[in-house]
Amino acid sequence: MYYLFNDLFFPPVTEADEEGVLAIGGDLSSERLQLAYKSGIFPWFNEGEPILWWAPDPRMVLFFDELVISKSMKKILNKKIFKVTYNKNFREVISNCQQIKREGQNGTWISDEMIEAYCKLNEEGIAKSVEVWQDDVLVGGLYGIDLGKGNVFCGESMFSKVSNASKTAFIALALYLKKEKYKLLDCQVYNSHLESLGCREIDREEFMSILKSK
Repeated sequence: MYYLFNDLFFPPVTEADEEGVLAIGGDLSSERLQLAYKSGIFPWFNEGEPILWWAPDPRMVLFFDELVISKSMKKILNKKIFKVTYNKNFREVISNCQQIKREGQNGTWISDEMIEAYCKLNEEGIAKSVEVWQDDVLVGGLYGIDLGKGNVFCGESMFSKVSNASKTAFIALALYLKKEKYKLLDCQVYNSHLESLGCREIDREEFMSILKSK
């Protein structure tokens, strides 16, 4: 494992250990975070612990033609139960992602320091959010890092206060990214909820090849 200090540097992703941990230390500056995502790397650590940088193998992704929208979700989308907006209230979205209780987790990996770092990235036009509203109340959403049209969107976290709100955010984002000709939606690591939406794991080498392709 590599230890990071002040130099703006990451080792090759092939140096990650079996769990996917590549490096420890460094900071959450905008410059380092941008370099990380462009290099196929993301931070993931518990509050009070040193920053851990990950490059897992395999990688969970969504290819847009493989998006799964169930019959029940199609009905919900057609009924327009929710209103979806883009990048209208980033701080509230990431704060809700921090506060939401998740099954099997005692706390959150989204620290106050991380919120401030990603809000700065949002101000710089790099971190973006999707908001889902019901009767003018924010009931779901997600946020991530936008590497630009024709590239990759790196999803970070979702939240839902009512059934199907986070699914609505995910589907809306996927359809938007497909329309704008992004390569894929990076979902980082496996979970069954993402799999139900059409996400699947690919080799890190394939992911990096797509990320670096022009």
